[in-house]
Amino acid sequence: MSEQERRPETDGRDFADAAWSVPSYLLSGMLIWGGLGWLLSWWTGVHAFIPIGVILGVGLAAYLVYLKYGR
Repeated sequence: MSEQERRPETDGRDFADAAWSVPSYLLSGMLIWGGLGWLLSWWTGVHAFIPIGVILGVGLAAYLVYLKYGR
């Protein structure tokens, strides 16, 4: 390990970064894909696109969290 990785100042940062990143991914996935679902439902008149977009956004965000922190 390098000297930079062993410093005590950076020991807690990885956990803090993950603690802020995971909810941020989930919220942004819900907002972005839910917003796209809202726009699509407004455009087509079919209101089922909003929950589909929110669920799709949470699923994709959870997959990104798995790729970044779960391996």
